[in-house]
Amino acid sequence: MSQASGNGDPDDQTNAGLPRRHVLRTVGAGALGLGLGGVALTAVTVPRGGAPQPQATSIPTPEGFGSVGQAPYLPAGFAKTFTSRFVQANGIRQHVVVGGEGPPLLLIHGWPETWYAWRLVMPELAEHFTVVAVDQRGIGLTEKPTSGYDTRTLARDMVALMDALGHQRFAVVGHDTGMPIAYALAADHPERVARLAVAEAFLPAVTPSPPLIGTAQVNNRLWHIPFNRLTDVNEQLVRGREGIYFGWQFATKAVRKLPDYVVDHYVRILASQHDALRGSFGWYRALDTTSAQDQQRKARLLTLPVLAIGGAGSLGENVAGTMKLVAHDVRSVVIPGTGHWVAEEAPQEVLAALTTFLAPYRTQGRSTRPQRAATLGK
Repeated sequence: MSQASGNGDPDDQTNAGLPRRHVLRTVGAGALGLGLGGVALTAVTVPRGGAPQPQATSIPTPEGFGSVGQAPYLPAGFAKTFTSRFVQANGIRQHVVVGGEGPPLLLIHGWPETWYAWRLVMPELAEHFTVVAVDQRGIGLTEKPTSGYDTRTLARDMVALMDALGHQRFAVVGHDTGMPIAYALAADHPERVARLAVAEAFLPAVTPSPPLIGTAQVNNRLWHIPFNRLTDVNEQLVRGREGIYFGWQFATKAVRKLPDYVVDHYVRILASQHDALRGSFGWYRALDTTSAQDQQRKARLLTLPVLAIGGAGSLGENVAGTMKLVAHDVRSVVIPGTGHWVAEEAPQEVLAALTTFLAPYRTQGRSTRPQRAATLGK
C-alpha cells in the first residue's frame, strides 16, 4: 500500500511529529501539548442510555496532534477521504476519524494505540463502507475521565457514538483491548451489531488464565497486564520513560517490526498530557468489573457471525478458541509471519480476511449514507 512521505529516511522527517532522536528525549509529562483548532461545529449530545438529542454545542474541530491533520505518513490521499471529528456522546467528548460510503463499520483499536492503528486498512475499507475509527475513552484525543473503563460502559460509549453519527446497525472490528469492548458491544446490544471481527486478545473471565509463573515467552507477552492494573506506581515508573516502556511493548510483540516513526507517534501521544497514562491504564484497572460482566455475558452465546484473527507469531488459533466459548458461529484466520499488531504488520492479509467476512453484510442492501442526527461539520 502506498504511503505519502517526504524525501529521505522517514525517521528524519518532521511532518506532524518530531524525529525519533528528539521524541524520546522530550516526552516527559507536559512536554508536548495537544493543540486543538478553534473551528466550531454543531454536535449531538447523547445522554447515557438515551436517544440522540440534537443541540447546538460549540466544540473545537480536532486539528492538533493525534488528529488526521497531524498524523505522520498516512497512505496517499488519506486526508481527502477521512476527517477527524469530535462527538459528544455518553457524557464524554469522543474523537473519531470518519470517511467512505456504504454500510457503517466501526473500528476499535487496542492498547497502547489510537485510531492510527487502522490507517493502512482504512482507505480500501472506505471504498465499500462508512468507516468510523474511534479513540477509546481515555486514549488519544478522546476525553479521559477518572471512571467508566469497564467494557459495559465502553460499549455504551460506542453505541452513543454511532447513534450520534446516525448509524443504527453496524459491523464492528476490535483489536487487543478493542476485542473485549467489541464483544461487550455485541453481547449487550445484539440488535445493533450485524457482524463482529476480533483480533489478538483474551476475554476476562472467559479465556483460561495462564499460570502466575509461566515460561519466559509467556511472561514477556503478558507481564504488562498486572503491571497496568496497579494504582499510581505504574504511572510514576513510566512517566518520563514512555519511550522505554511502550517501545519495549511494540518491539517484543511484533514479528514484522513497526517503523520507528509509528512507535514514536504512539509514544508522543502517551507523553503529551498528564492524564494520558492514567487513561491508557484505565481499561486494565477496571478488569475486576469487566470480569464480573463477562461472567454474565458468556451465559448467552452470541448468534451473529464472528471472525477471529490471530497472528501466527502471537495468539494464533487461541483467538478463535476464546470466541468459540462465547459464540456459535466463529470463523478463524491465522496470519503467518505476523505478531500481535496484525493491522499494521500485515494490512493486506487483514484486508483480505475482512473483505471476505464482511461481503454478506456489504450486500444486504443497507443505506450507503448515515441518517444524520445533526450536522457534524468537518
